[in-house]
Amino acid sequence: MLVLLVILAPLVAALLGRFLPGRWSDRGQLFGATLASLLALALAARVFLTGPIAGGPFYLDALGALLLAVIALVGWGGAAESIGYLRHDVEARRLAADQPRWFYVWYHLFLASMFAVVTFENLGLIWVAIEATTVFSAILVGFYRTKDSLEAAWKYLIICTVGISFALFGTLLLYYAGAHALGSEASALSWRVLRANAGQLDPRLIRLAFVFVLVGYGTKAGFAPLHTWLPDAHSQAPTPVSAVLSGVLLPCALYAIVRVHLIAVGALGPAFSSTLLIGMGTLSVAVAVPFILIQHDLKRLLAYSSIEHVGLMTVAFGLGGPIGFFAAAVHLVTHGLGKALLFFAAGAFSERYGTRNMARIHGAARALPFSGPILLVGALAIAGAPPSGLFLSELSVLAVGFATGRTWVSVILLACLTLIFGGMFFHAGRMVLGAPRQTVKRGESIGALALVGVPLALVVLLGVFIPPPIVSAIGQVVTVLRGAT
Repeated sequence: MLVLLVILAPLVAALLGRFLPGRWSDRGQLFGATLASLLALALAARVFLTGPIAGGPFYLDALGALLLAVIALVGWGGAAESIGYLRHDVEARRLAADQPRWFYVWYHLFLASMFAVVTFENLGLIWVAIEATTVFSAILVGFYRTKDSLEAAWKYLIICTVGISFALFGTLLLYYAGAHALGSEASALSWRVLRANAGQLDPRLIRLAFVFVLVGYGTKAGFAPLHTWLPDAHSQAPTPVSAVLSGVLLPCALYAIVRVHLIAVGALGPAFSSTLLIGMGTLSVAVAVPFILIQHDLKRLLAYSSIEHVGLMTVAFGLGGPIGFFAAAVHLVTHGLGKALLFFAAGAFSERYGTRNMARIHGAARALPFSGPILLVGALAIAGAPPSGLFLSELSVLAVGFATGRTWVSVILLACLTLIFGGMFFHAGRMVLGAPRQTVKRGESIGALALVGVPLALVVLLGVFIPPPIVSAIGQVVTVLRGAT
């Protein structure tokens, strides 16, 4: 029942946001979002304290619970950020007065679909939930109904639909392999059954299925060269949506890939699927480098940074082992929080300067004495500067690469990360430091500052000290990834 309530709670938020009158609409959707997030965090805590939860179509282990917690935190932040953000858009006449109500509907349906992704056990239902995230998020990407936003939405919808079709074919191959080997069609798409009996599956079918799943879900995760929809969609979407797209939607697609990867490892051994993950992840990091270095648009900069970080997580999952899996889990948490706070800060910048062109933003530390320094520190943290949780995870990935004999991977990643750090420092420093060249509307609310300040503090803290409960939770994730539940 708790799992079902977690999925249904965002629907309550959607209804409250749509039908309550006046500003009660804002408060109602935030109340619903708070309820949904608290239920999701409670469910995740229960898994970490008592073990996996299974029943009906649902199954939640430590891996799913970790991503569920990040979705809850980032999703709540997006719901809170959207109130002031949409209100400003209505005042500026970029939106009609009733449009925020529809935004709340689609936004919370989007969150419900992501909750479903990590709580379903059946690989077919996971595919359905990921397809639902595509539909709801595409509506949000085109929410402003401008030429650019509609073009970005259609591009996103078409490319990801083609990709998800590849993932469907891979899922059907898994179903055929499971039904043929186990003689039971009812459990042929059960992730637990397939993993437990992976050694009985036809290796040829599993090899082909993993390739289709990797390409299909990899399109949704933003793997290069399948990433072309991502910068447009993230830059044109409302900023709260951009934060959720980067912080948790991309990891949801990666989550599905990892589930199938674990089945492939049981059927084929680690060499095949791990090598593909490492190759795709390294390519994604490398492709992001030039676009980060020459970027002019603030939100597109953060979008390409997401491609880099998804690539790093993919490499970490591919390298495997206790340290590799631990690094992947830490990176998932810190990137989700860090990217959300940067998009929220970017929204404040573009609102107050009236532009996303970084060349036209100067002196933010003086014009925005709180948001400005937070964006600079956050950009350095997301680029891997110490102390931050991302520095810890990136260093761990490099160490595992060297330790396992994949020196070429670590050398390429080290070179790319060095260039990306320089690019992020240049862009953020140019915007934040120096004297303002134009008048900027001041007025930073305490609530808005908390939305960027608290996640930044957590990202930095995790680079200095990881509290024992979080260490225990991530240790359980590593146990799941290594083969025990």
